[in-house]
Amino acid sequence: MAEPILTLKNTKIFQRENLVLSDVNLEINKGEFVYLIGKTGSGKSSLMKTLYGDLPLHKGEGSIVGFDLKKLKDKEIPFLRRKLGIVFQDFKLLNDRNVFENLKFVLKATGWKNNDEIKQKIKEVLTKVGMETKDFKMPFQLSGGEQQRIAIARALLNDPDLILADEPTGNLDPATSVDVMNVLKEIYESGKTIVMATHDYALILKFPYRTIKCEGGELFEVVQQKSNS
Repeated sequence: MAEPILTLKNTKIFQRENLVLSDVNLEINKGEFVYLIGKTGSGKSSLMKTLYGDLPLHKGEGSIVGFDLKKLKDKEIPFLRRKLGIVFQDFKLLNDRNVFENLKFVLKATGWKNNDEIKQKIKEVLTKVGMETKDFKMPFQLSGGEQQRIAIARALLNDPDLILADEPTGNLDPATSVDVMNVLKEIYESGKTIVMATHDYALILKFPYRTIKCEGGELFEVVQQKSNS
């Protein structure tokens, strides 16, 4: 029996006072990889922000990793985000500290105390993204693709139930985008659920997964064309 990790029913998504998506009905099960596509301004980012508690859900029903989005209180948002791994387009690394200290900062902020456990966890997530030898580097010493790998490692720190990736390849060249997608694919194949907003259609053809489109204020499923490559 498939287990829903994310459910939206008759949901309206707002960006401030503007209604950007109406009558959103969506169910994503544990262990799925789902793309969220659509032009800039179609509501992808507003939907993502609603999912991680950055925008409130006013209309309709929504639940994600066991949290009721409609009833979500400000003080619960940090707990919601511990169960989510969030990957941003612009990496959001702290430029005043090295890779290890970036990751340690997140673990400390989410209640980790034991330094040996912290070291072990950081080593584990960096190994997963192929960056285990870069823990001493400062973000500016890394390429865009390497910074995004670190951002993915950061998203894995608290062993999230669901990874939300908001245009994770948006600032990367095509070859680097494929590298980053391969990292996400490995994480997905290890049993994680991933929802990824993107407008990189070449990637979707290369890595075909379930695809949901935002267009004209609505959300609907797109039938994937398999590429011949």
